[in-house]
Amino acid sequence: MNWINNFVRPKIRSLLTPTQKREVPDGTWVTCPESGQMVFHRDLEANQFVFPGSGYHQRMTARQRLAHTFDDGNYKLVPVPAVGVDPLKFRDSKRYVDRLKEARAKSEQDDAVLIGEGRLNGLPVVAAAQDFYFMAGSLGMAAGEAVITGMLRAVELGQPFILFTASGGARMQEGILSLMQMPRTTIAVQRLREARLPYVVVMTDPTSGGVTASYAMLGDIHIAEPNALICFAGPRVIQQTIREQLPDGFQRSEYLLAHGMVDMVVHRHQLRQTLASVCGLLMAGVEGRKARERQADKPLAIKLNGRANANGAYLPGDVAQPASGTANGMGVLAPTIDSATAAAKNGGATVARVEAREAGTRGETGIGGATGAGGNAAAAVSPALSKLGTNHEETGKREPGKGNAATEKPGKDTGKLETGGLTSTSATVAEPPRSDAAPQVTAQASPHSAASPGSETEASGDPAKGATKP
Repeated sequence: MNWINNFVRPKIRSLLTPTQKREVPDGTWVTCPESGQMVFHRDLEANQFVFPGSGYHQRMTARQRLAHTFDDGNYKLVPVPAVGVDPLKFRDSKRYVDRLKEARAKSEQDDAVLIGEGRLNGLPVVAAAQDFYFMAGSLGMAAGEAVITGMLRAVELGQPFILFTASGGARMQEGILSLMQMPRTTIAVQRLREARLPYVVVMTDPTSGGVTASYAMLGDIHIAEPNALICFAGPRVIQQTIREQLPDGFQRSEYLLAHGMVDMVVHRHQLRQTLASVCGLLMAGVEGRKARERQADKPLAIKLNGRANANGAYLPGDVAQPASGTANGMGVLAPTIDSATAAAKNGGATVARVEAREAGTRGETGIGGATGAGGNAAAAVSPALSKLGTNHEETGKREPGKGNAATEKPGKDTGKLETGGLTSTSATVAEPPRSDAAPQVTAQASPHSAASPGSETEASGDPAKGATKP
């Protein structure tokens, strides 16, 4: 009987008793929240955490996000300055310090934001990713400092900045200090604007609260993943407040795309190529702008006739050496007083309008004939200006048909001329202000020099000898 008890019965009992199930480690199989499909975790990771049946995009950690963004998953982490821990000594059901320790132990990172620099399809970029698994990706002092550090690093390297957002809003355990990160990050975004560098925001599920109200909505290009919740206040809070039924898909990425809040909704499988195309296109514009600025900095010598020299250099034969910032409305550099005087002395026939210097204490500008040896007085006076005529100090006459329509009459006992309310005691007639502000030349007339065309030099009205008729 012993053999029956010791051998037969245990054998029969083993056959009848079901075998114990083997323990399956947690996380081996992942269930889709929408369809209930179970997918092996390694297959899910190989598919970039997108369920093959429903297309649901599962949330990713910051390290996974950076690894799937950069070429071959190679990137360099950018160090972030340390900040104070629990400055308010906050405590609810648990101390804030203890919550930080637990989150850091699970995620193996200091806070919710990681920054990496590497290459995206060969293009160097700086990217930052928020981790929703670290205290719901909340924005605190450390997270804000990390975002600012990433933006300033992009400005330093002259590279595009890509930000993946996933956050529940500001971190309440830090109070007003967490809200201060909103204007601080906004100023960092302005630094990117001033440097003319691309800032691309990829909004993932969820992006809400103070993150949406600050740097998440300040990008040059806004990209969202499918069916991502993007809001400030959640739909449940809004529905309870307004006591109305919200439309289907309210505050989802497709809803925001239809209402102009985001630029495009991109599947995660095409996200990397889309980011590379957008950054490459924007950086091409930046490089083109820099090239144009370098070209604009080069000096360009322009002659008085508006034609540039072949090699852009100043030639000794040019009448005036150009100076930057002296071009007039026609694109021709105006010569200086010295250049016009040199032309008159050399007896040249070059005609130019030149800028007149302040001639009197009242700032009046005169028109006269520039004199020189050999009777070349008309060489430096524009023919258009000579039509105005010049009156001698002893007469109030003007050649018929010449000059402007102003009424002239001799002054009393002083020999002054009154012209349209303006008086003059010399051969120079004051010209009313001109709308085109054309450069003019001022020269003192001599009674022994030749007069300009159209002028009278004797009280009898006889034209002077050697004067040129108009």
